[in-house]
Amino acid sequence: MHEYDITLKDLLLDAPGLTLRELTGLDVTMWRDVELPKVNSLRIDLLGQTNDGILVHIELQSTNDGNMALRMLDYGLRVYERHQEFPHQIVLYLGEAPLRMSNELRFPALAFEYRLVDIRELDGARLCESDSIGDNIISLLARWPDRTEAIRRILRRIAALEPARRGRALAQLVILAGLRKLAQEVEGEARRMPILDDILDHEVLGREYKRGLKEGKQEGEQKGESHLLRRMVEKRFGSLPAWVEDRLRACSIEELERIGDRFVDAASLDELFR
Repeated sequence: MHEYDITLKDLLLDAPGLTLRELTGLDVTMWRDVELPKVNSLRIDLLGQTNDGILVHIELQSTNDGNMALRMLDYGLRVYERHQEFPHQIVLYLGEAPLRMSNELRFPALAFEYRLVDIRELDGARLCESDSIGDNIISLLARWPDRTEAIRRILRRIAALEPARRGRALAQLVILAGLRKLAQEVEGEARRMPILDDILDHEVLGREYKRGLKEGKQEGEQKGESHLLRRMVEKRFGSLPAWVEDRLRACSIEELERIGDRFVDAASLDELFR
């Protein structure tokens, strides 16, 4: 499920929009560090903050985990340890199987709960009408009476984008479509649209990229990790110099993970990429 998590995080980081408001009832205006203190480093999926200073923690979950409530309590306590505030917590379930997880823990001296949302509870048509292409793409996983019509509407939104943005958006849609076994249908519908047909054979969705997604090869994982880390570094340090871009492209997955572990404490790009 690694490529799905990366893609969905990327969409949510890109432009916090209607999807987050539907989930949280709040407007997330900035993202915080996701490395949490512990002897063993722990990284949560997303930690946002509203203008009022409310922390919002979102976990993306593709399978039913019987220990999810315990994990969320652990995450919440570690967020509190770092930020001195317990976050508003949400698990967004993306899986195809029926949701069977519990959203609470009950002990004699402790009661804990978090919000658990099946993404199919969200209104896909409403998300598709959003001005954010991220919301439009995420809408494929939400509730639709007609999935084929959903694909067509999302593709029309992608086709209306500037040419430079279309390839990336189509790649993100194809990846998320894999969660519902709809990737082939998405590609088929895209090929019926001349403005998108050529993109499918472009390097963004070319042979190596698609093989990395379907076979889970290391190259595909490296590209995903590198892209996500680049987004985080850009948000913290601004535009990246050429030497950082070259370093990210050359890093192995293990090296990217080590850089990620230094992200919170590094005060400069030189320190981060030492």
